Amino acid sequence: MLSSVWSFIKRHKRKFIFAGAFVGGVYLLGKYAQAKIQELQEREAVEYISQARRQLHFESNQRTCNMTVLSMLPTLREAIMHHLHSESLTALLKSKPANKVEIWEDLKIISFTRSIVAVYSACMLVVLLRVQLNIIGGYLYLDNSVTKNGTTPLAPPEVQQQYLSSIQHLLGDGKTTCGLSAIRSIYQYSYFQVSLKQGLSLQELEQHVVRVRQLVEDRCVSYNRRPLSWYMMPDEENTLAAQASGLTGNDITTIKLLNETRDMLDSPDFNTVLNTCLSRGFSRFLDNIAEFFQPSQGDSTHCSSPDGLSHVSLPLAKIIPIANGQIHSICSEIPSHFVQDLLMIDQVKEFAANVYETFSSHCDLHK
Repeated sequence: MLSSVWSFIKRHKRKFIFAGAFVGGVYLLGKYAQAKIQELQEREAVEYISQARRQLHFESNQRTCNMTVLSMLPTLREAIMHHLHSESLTALLKSKPANKVEIWEDLKIISFTRSIVAVYSACMLVVLLRVQLNIIGGYLYLDNSVTKNGTTPLAPPEVQQQYLSSIQHLLGDGKTTCGLSAIRSIYQYSYFQVSLKQGLSLQELEQHVVRVRQLVEDRCVSYNRRPLSWYMMPDEENTLAAQASGLTGNDITTIKLLNETRDMLDSPDFNTVLNTCLSRGFSRFLDNIAEFFQPSQGDSTHCSSPDGLSHVSLPLAKIIPIANGQIHSICSEIPSHFVQDLLMIDQVKEFAANVYETFSSHCDLHK
């Protein structure tokens, strides 16, 4: 029997060799494929964990942005009210002075000027902090990834403090807080020559706001030949770059961050986002004022119509204190409808994500 088996093997030796080689090849190929699949799975797992970690860091950074905006709004409010102090005028009016009409005219100019300035400044603060904190956030993400290998941090604490302190240009310096002198002159000399007794409807008030925006932004471009971002950052010659010598490594890094920020502020995407914020901000400002425009009790038939308030008007003298008090809603540290509207704009979130993505994925930021 053994001889017959041996004879069978000899007759089919090539087949057995081929079959053995095939089976061995399949086995080795299977092991190789298994190893490659495991390597791919491990790589995908690492990439997924990295993306998840970066997403969590980004979301945490956006919460920080929101809280920072809220914490800085009172400072912004105080800066505007310092330059446009209407409370002293209202106190004078209570004493029934002889020049009552003149004081009312001054109060009209100051009340509307500081409301318009507050809208501009709050919108600028929201978008500027989104840019700055997401640039810093991107640097910090890279620092957390590379400093474990002993690499010098891209954004040490001293640089962060120095860089973020540039926000004071908007909060205090900002060409006197977002061009309030320009806006005030528009009210004082070129527009809004309206009698205190004259009635204004919401539609007329909206037309007035649109006209003021146009004058402010056209003047910004024609006089300064620069967009509104000019009010948000100090000029390059006024920064650390002006120092001829004595710059430290941290100073150079801060200058680089400031220049990168200016590039962002000069981009078309940034100006689109800022204009979206301004449109939303002025819309909310008018909505807040609209709450005080109510039809008379005998005119309730108009309340249910789509343009229920279009026929309602108020004397300018009654609108002035309403406008005067809007700064407390616009620059409120407690999330008001105005602030929430700005923080929740989709274009702002998308722009923030793009900034963070850019600065958290550059492999050569430290060069």
